[in-house]
Amino acid sequence: QAQFHHLAFELNDWADMRYDAVRTFAQPLGGLDLIRLRSTFANDAAAALASVAASGITFQRVDTQFEIDMSYVGQTHTVTVALPCDDPNVIDTEMIGAAFEATYLATYGRLLDAVPVRLLTLRTAVIGRRPPFDLTVFAPPERNEVSHASRGTRPLYVGGVWHRATVWERLALPVGAVVSGPAVLEQPDATIVVEPGFRAVVDALGNLEVTRIR
Repeated sequence: QAQFHHLAFELNDWADMRYDAVRTFAQPLGGLDLIRLRSTFANDAAAALASVAASGITFQRVDTQFEIDMSYVGQTHTVTVALPCDDPNVIDTEMIGAAFEATYLATYGRLLDAVPVRLLTLRTAVIGRRPPFDLTVFAPPERNEVSHASRGTRPLYVGGVWHRATVWERLALPVGAVVSGPAVLEQPDATIVVEPGFRAVVDALGNLEVTRIR
């Protein structure tokens, strides 16, 4: 019986949606029942695909990934082996063995000669991919003017000296705005201090880039 896990990370409805099916499948690689393995992967993928389709969300594409938790016989630790295909019908013993050796070698630096390999868990993931998130939505409106963000001045103690610092409403500063220190930028969740000798610039995504000018 497969255990299905739905993983969806919400970010303004732009995140990918993922369903994982995890199924115990304890068999040795040598003498592996390929028909049962392929059938299992196909059934789990079909169920996960149905769940993604039932979400009612339009995706840019849907990816299917197959992995197997494997180990050498006698070991208690496993490695998760990603199979280089998205069609369960092309999976064979040679593909699984080569993928295991590549993963084990990359993880531990050596292979164990003449030690049988076993499969323990099958993992099927179906991922509905959404279009890349447009980060420019976080940028301040272009119509903003620097003067509208001004909030006067206040004393600021830096390096043992009192300064008269300009105060700005951080989120009201437009793209390209330049604020020279000493300055204080205020926003609901943070206060940013631009010390004397530094300059802050609002980039195209609304980030604040602070650099030393002298």
